[in-house]
Amino acid sequence: MINLDIDLLRTLVAVDRRGTFAAAAETVLRTQSAVTQQMQRLEQMLGMPLFEQRGRSKVLTPQGEMLVRYARQILIINDEAVRTMTGKQFEGTVRIGSPLDVADSLLPTILTHVARSLPSIKMEIRVDRSPFLMEALHAGDIDLTVSTRFDQTLEGMVIRRTPTVWLCSADYVHDPAQPVPLVLADEPSIFRRVALNALEQSRVAWRANYVAPNLVGIKAGLRAGLGVTARGVDFLNPEFRVLGEADGLPKLPDMTYFLWTRRGALVPLTRHVYDLLTRSMGLTEPGRRP
Repeated sequence: MINLDIDLLRTLVAVDRRGTFAAAAETVLRTQSAVTQQMQRLEQMLGMPLFEQRGRSKVLTPQGEMLVRYARQILIINDEAVRTMTGKQFEGTVRIGSPLDVADSLLPTILTHVARSLPSIKMEIRVDRSPFLMEALHAGDIDLTVSTRFDQTLEGMVIRRTPTVWLCSADYVHDPAQPVPLVLADEPSIFRRVALNALEQSRVAWRANYVAPNLVGIKAGLRAGLGVTARGVDFLNPEFRVLGEADGLPKLPDMTYFLWTRRGALVPLTRHVYDLLTRSMGLTEPGRRP
């Protein structure tokens, strides 16, 4: 039986995280040639290529990507065991962002996983709209965020895909012969864009009947019977009902939620929380546009 070397796995994860051997060398405090030798040793140990040449860069093979997923789990368990045996626990503050529309669904799950595994740390939560959370993440004002926005400069994982539906109040009377009265968020809003794109592509007439700056305003507009909006199915409650193709409205695409963090700029606590969440929530898909 082959015994995998923890140091080699740590370097492999660093290469995946930073994107290049040179950047990974900075993370693991080795020279680039030493990192190259480590990866060659790992390939020889397993008897398979973990990297392939693509242009001037080396990228992970499918086997390499699979090993990275296992390596992350092995490192988390290894590091937790060392901290437990030596009495050294993570302390400090991790700042987590969440969009308004998933604060009641995804956010509690995330907080539960972190609190159970890292009881000594403090969590600061920022609930805001996705574009503002992404700006805060890039600025370093938060460490991790859930977001509907895709950003290839960040490191992330797909955390959930949620059906998007047309919602109105439970007693709203819809008239397919009239332009659809929309309850919309102001810009920037991905749900606004999804709704308008679907209507325009299907050549369904519409009018903006009510515009709100936040989710509280959207709910108020729906409750007042001012029209229809596009939202994730998690938004549905007994106050609202779903309209669909039978009502003359086009089908809407699923909404993808990502867990994002900054690539290559993580303090140990943030890295541990990110790896903990990807493992405990079963997140194995890289944060690439689906």
